[in-house]
Amino acid sequence: MRPQKSNPRQDYHRQEYQRVQDSVSLAEKFKELKSLTAELAYFRADGVTKNGEIKYTYDPDTTKSVVRFDCSNYECVQGDFDLSEALAQAVARRRTTLAGEMCCQGWHSRTTIGEVRCHHILRYKLKLAYRKRA
Repeated sequence: MRPQKSNPRQDYHRQEYQRVQDSVSLAEKFKELKSLTAELAYFRADGVTKNGEIKYTYDPDTTKSVVRFDCSNYECVQGDFDLSEALAQAVARRRTTLAGEMCCQGWHSRTTIGEVRCHHILRYKLKLAYRKRA
């Protein structure tokens, strides 16, 4: 059996997976966070064509504090969406909802690395609940 060739997309996803695994849990990082849900809608670069949507409910005790999502463009390299900083800012302000949009800054495909950005879009809404303060 021949060894597999290195693939920039797979290499990037392995690195990102390890970054997530190395992070602490949401409960450890954000002691007051009781629950978190995320509603995500994926769009092509034109911002009009929807590729899909999904809703996540997180358990802060088991969910890692690096909160990232793959780009909906299956050929995208070094892109994806990381909501970790937006979540940290929302928790710091004790916000109960946070909505926004992110544009993927990865490369459109392996053959366009260094030339054409992906620019697929993620529109998100986070709902946060907190433990009562003592």
